[in-house]
Amino acid sequence: MNPQAKLISTTSLLLGTSITISSNHWMTAWIGLEINTLAILPLISKTHHPRAIEASTKYFLTQATASTLLLFASMINAWFSGQWDITQLTHPMSCMLSTVAISIKLGLVPFHFWFPEVLQGSTMTTCLLLATIMKFPPITLFYLTSPSLNSTLLTSMAIASAALGGWMGLNQTQTRKVLAFSSIAHLGWMTIILNYDPNLTLITFYLYTMTTSAIFLILNTTNTLKLSTVMTTWTKIPPLTTIFMLTLLSLAGLPPLTGFLPKWLIIQELTKQELTATATAISLLSLLGLFFYLRLAYCATITLPPNFTNYMKQWQTNKPTNPLTTIFTSLSIMLLPLSPMVLTIS
Repeated sequence: MNPQAKLISTTSLLLGTSITISSNHWMTAWIGLEINTLAILPLISKTHHPRAIEASTKYFLTQATASTLLLFASMINAWFSGQWDITQLTHPMSCMLSTVAISIKLGLVPFHFWFPEVLQGSTMTTCLLLATIMKFPPITLFYLTSPSLNSTLLTSMAIASAALGGWMGLNQTQTRKVLAFSSIAHLGWMTIILNYDPNLTLITFYLYTMTTSAIFLILNTTNTLKLSTVMTTWTKIPPLTTIFMLTLLSLAGLPPLTGFLPKWLIIQELTKQELTATATAISLLSLLGLFFYLRLAYCATITLPPNFTNYMKQWQTNKPTNPLTTIFTSLSIMLLPLSPMVLTIS
């Protein structure tokens, strides 16, 4: 990809995200989302592979539909209330349409179909952007409109996302699809607490972004796309493979790693709200995700490839590790002792 084109796309991506998260008017938020969508399309389709073109087409159609719905919802709200302020979402139809539009943008169940396919057709770096920074503007809109949204609808979508994200990730052999369904399952955790403690949604998103970024950067460093090639990664950078296992377990939410913190806080808050059944359901559904994280960790660190494998052995290289990988993996593993500070903030 042309360096100038890449610079323009990256700058536009940051600009669109900044406009949306800092706006309090529906039109400026919508403009930011549109800039984001147009900026990421060249990055998805830059390989000129039919799969990449298909992914960019699917992404454009779903995001355009979501943006249209969001604009329609804001216009209905402005028509009835005279307010364009994002926090003043009062009309029931607008609340419903905006929930649907933001859910499509995020990839929440039942609007999740585009997300695994788009990730599968993109490069690892673009997948990282799609799974993290591209979800920040819609999460911010959810945060700002949270008092107006229907808690029953959000809880239903959250439970469905946690269930389907865990269930569909079980038999995947492509690492990008595994992480796509992992993202859908984590969105369920973020959505379930939105009505009761929106700050927890943001904390969960930040910690998820950090941990997922670490995993994508490790997979990009070792050039791993399939489960069968995960088995050969130990020959490249053995210490990184060990860190990869710990980061996966952190994403699964096992103590004493960082990923345990948001799940612990969410279950605690749901219990305080006397939603014990909901907390129990989403906790049990997280075990599905734990299985495929353990499967990835097992393949990466414990399993040796069979002698008749068709893949060439990839021995240790002098390829430097991205400094961001070190930072994100360290934070993904060792942030739990800071939980009292996070509790104070939230």
